[in-house]
Amino acid sequence: MHAMLRSSWLALSLACLLAFGLHSAPATAAAETKKVEAFLEVTGFDVALESIRLSADSAPQMLGMEADDFGSEWSRLVKEVFDTDVMHDMALEILSKTLTNDLLTHATDFYATNLGKRLVVAENASHMKEDDALKSEMGEAIVAGLVRLGSPRVAILNRLNTASDVEDGAIRAIQEVQIRFLMAAAGAGVIELQMDEPDLREALRTQEGDLRTSIRSNALANAAYTYQAFSDDEVAAYADALAEPKMQKVYELMNAVQYEIMANRFEEVADRLSDMQPSQDL
Repeated sequence: MHAMLRSSWLALSLACLLAFGLHSAPATAAAETKKVEAFLEVTGFDVALESIRLSADSAPQMLGMEADDFGSEWSRLVKEVFDTDVMHDMALEILSKTLTNDLLTHATDFYATNLGKRLVVAENASHMKEDDALKSEMGEAIVAGLVRLGSPRVAILNRLNTASDVEDGAIRAIQEVQIRFLMAAAGAGVIELQMDEPDLREALRTQEGDLRTSIRSNALANAAYTYQAFSDDEVAAYADALAEPKMQKVYELMNAVQYEIMANRFEEVADRLSDMQPSQDL
């Protein structure tokens, strides 16, 4: 699965993005569970799901706190809430009902090729690299070098990111997960929000310009780092593969599932935080 930007607040409402899958995959065409299990592995989607736990420390930051404020209890909470088996089962359940055999076969056939297998290995390693700061720094250095050389690779990497909808999807996701997390935290008595949901959404919309610039830059650095061992032709071939209509539908569905699981787990964190720290105004 393409190494999407792992934003601190990346999530999407299933009602918004999963609508495609729910309406385009009737039960008679839904893929079998065993095939979906194989799909998760061959595309690297299982590892992408596992990497969601690496974003967990951003939850306290949204409340103006740090994970260290909770001591050892935070590690226990993350281990329980972001349990790999739980997230895997959630993905399996949704995809088994929404992913058609036609789309599954199309994506599996590509990722089963020699290039596809190598891409998944690189993406899995990138997903699970815990030091995001170091990865970003290395990616930015690669991009800076490419720009100095006038390399066409920058344009190819941008095309790759565009094909997987990194920018627009991430913006909607960041906004949605913040709202869902903060509303859940308020509902659990962890915080007291000083604005209602419509005002909160409007406040986040005013930040879209800066957010888009940041996401675009981070996504480019991430792609430069992840695919540094691949030739320009190989990265271009990957961009072409992701731009195909069937793969676009596969990614729309996978992104929706990944973001929904992340938002769901952050909401669970909000519910549990009420037992770990006193309420505070936000």
